[in-house]
Amino acid sequence: MSETSKVDAFRALHIPGDPLVLFNIWDAGSARVVAKAGAPAIATGSYGVAESLGYSDGETVPLDLVLANLARIVAVTDLPVSIDMEAGYGERPEDVAASVARARDAGAAAINMEDRGPGQDALVPVAEQAERLAAAASTGLFINARCDVFRGRDAASDGAELVAATLDRARAYADAGAGGLFVPFLADAGCIAAICEASPLPVNILWSPACGDRAALAKLGVARISHGHQPWEAAMTLLEREARAVLAGGTPGYAA
Repeated sequence: MSETSKVDAFRALHIPGDPLVLFNIWDAGSARVVAKAGAPAIATGSYGVAESLGYSDGETVPLDLVLANLARIVAVTDLPVSIDMEAGYGERPEDVAASVARARDAGAAAINMEDRGPGQDALVPVAEQAERLAAAASTGLFINARCDVFRGRDAASDGAELVAATLDRARAYADAGAGGLFVPFLADAGCIAAICEASPLPVNILWSPACGDRAALAKLGVARISHGHQPWEAAMTLLEREARAVLAGGTPGYAA
């Protein structure tokens, strides 16, 4: 499949009411496992990638290392690969375009891009973020525009305000050429449904136990479900538990 075909194939997987599920990976080995499990596409999560490479999340991993990791992932699968590029690895829109073009050249079909700067709490102003997203979209990749409006906020008390702010950004991001809208830190069914109904972009939700299962999110109109850092965290928790058992003189669980 050509890179253009992979972009188109990835875009076509975003169907409101029939969501794409992305069980996020962090390296070539985890990509192989998830592909073998039947995934229709592969997606990295920046937290797991950073931690697996000995860094912390927040664009601390050098871009060269991020792209080398991407190239190894692409080499082990024919599936479309989406890479979490955090805030876009660029201070100016033209720097973002250059970084995203390098991801495209390394084999990515899509990226995630945040609307907060590395280590920042405040959101990038809408007009400025639209310019950054337009620069990323100029590369031809599918751009999943992350919108952190709900981060640290209470959907129960401020839901209407937060939905309106999210939709304002969704419209600006769509006009800039984004292909999807990622709204993490949101599990409130009413807010999710309202955003999905009015968003000009297919909506991506970060899964949590409070979200319910795929069927529940499908009924709300979600087009994509991501698992973020959770697969990496689960794998590391299992690794630590097994290591503690063995190092204490016990028998590992996989021996059963």
